Amino acid sequence: MTSKKSFKARVRSRMDKTGEAYTTARRQLLARSEATTPDRPADPPAGLPPATPSPAAAAEQTERIADALLRDRTGRGWDEWFGLLDDWQATARTHTEIARWLVTVHEVPGWWAQTVTVGYEQARGLRAPGQRRGGGYTAGGSRTVAVPVDRLFAAFADDGLRTRWLPDVEVRVRTATAPKSFRADWAGGPTRIVVGFEPVGETRSRVAVQHEKLTEAEQAAELKAYWRERLAALKQFLEADGDPR
Repeated sequence: MTSKKSFKARVRSRMDKTGEAYTTARRQLLARSEATTPDRPADPPAGLPPATPSPAAAAEQTERIADALLRDRTGRGWDEWFGLLDDWQATARTHTEIARWLVTVHEVPGWWAQTVTVGYEQARGLRAPGQRRGGGYTAGGSRTVAVPVDRLFAAFADDGLRTRWLPDVEVRVRTATAPKSFRADWAGGPTRIVVGFEPVGETRSRVAVQHEKLTEAEQAAELKAYWRERLAALKQFLEADGDPR
């Protein structure tokens, strides 16, 4: 009971400082708590086998992407992919080698090859949730929106449209390839966003955002919550406005 009261007091304190609603402040504090809890044990001494990753580390990507959805898009579920990758001795390979193998040998689409690769690396303790293999962190999210892919792409690439759902942020575009990808420096750097787009039929499409070059787990947790909110706002904006142009 005492811990619950203490947590509620922290939520209200954050609300006073940031002006956030109770649910937003609570979510941010929970995300921060999760980010500061180690998901991956320390590396073992030389000559000893690696420690088993914690359930939280193994579950991050596999819980975010349902097994049924992965099977529909790639032809296999998580356990099947993990078994194939283990047989291929993927723990000794780099991230790029794993993803390329999935694309070239098993014809997995690029975005889904990355998804399987990250899930495997987390499950085998090669990276913590949100962390890249070489260190550093990423954050982001994905959404399926009931608009064609070209309109979803325009919501990022068109300055006027972007400010309607992503206000008060300086975005310096690096590359924009319609309607497939969008890359930009974020708030003057050094972080950046990499965005991919995928049609889901003629009237629906999917966007996936990766916010890269983050240096701390806490920063990654905050941006993960941020992108969850912003992508929800994007979905509402596009689906409610009819033709946003």
